[in-house]
Amino acid sequence: MILPLPKAILFDWDNTLVESWAVINDALNYTLGTFNKNHWSISETKARARKSLRDSFPEMFGENWEKAAEVFYGRFEEIHISRLETKSGTQNMLEEILELGIFMGIVSNKRGDFLRKEVCHLGWDKYFSSIVGAGDTECDKPSCEPVELALMNCAEKKRNQVWFVGDADIDMECAHNASLTPILLRNSPPEPREFSNYPPAFHVINCQALSKLIKKM
Repeated sequence: MILPLPKAILFDWDNTLVESWAVINDALNYTLGTFNKNHWSISETKARARKSLRDSFPEMFGENWEKAAEVFYGRFEEIHISRLETKSGTQNMLEEILELGIFMGIVSNKRGDFLRKEVCHLGWDKYFSSIVGAGDTECDKPSCEPVELALMNCAEKKRNQVWFVGDADIDMECAHNASLTPILLRNSPPEPREFSNYPPAFHVINCQALSKLIKKM
């Protein structure tokens, strides 16, 4: 497949630009334990944590989901900044894309206020023209609503020239729903039939590889 030159790039946040699994797993297990439920291993969390909290917790905690959300967010707020880690090469990649004049935004299923706090803590708000998290629109990823909000001030109207870069199936689904070009960014290549419904247009193993891909175009 010939990739279109990106005029805009929307990034997922957790485990695409920053390392988040350990923090998510900690806060989730703290919540599960509070409600006398079995803890999840880090592997289970990686496999099962996809949707935003308001979409996933009603399935997990039933009528107690709002109380569970309070517990989760209480624990998460205690630890998410002190344990925030960036993916290798992320800042250099963002600098290089910024120099190319490409519009950048974030669309994440992390709650919007926590998301923006993390971005600003790293000093990365200078790279992004939009930062959209869970709860900022009526529906979260994989709905295209947060994409529409993120691109509100983007001049590029050809959707195939907007890349959506993420590490998970829900990111690829969101890209397809919004008619964007889906780019899978993670170390491991796609498994057979893993993305059969919403295939990525291209796979890169890390941020350095994504930067090289863009600069070669």
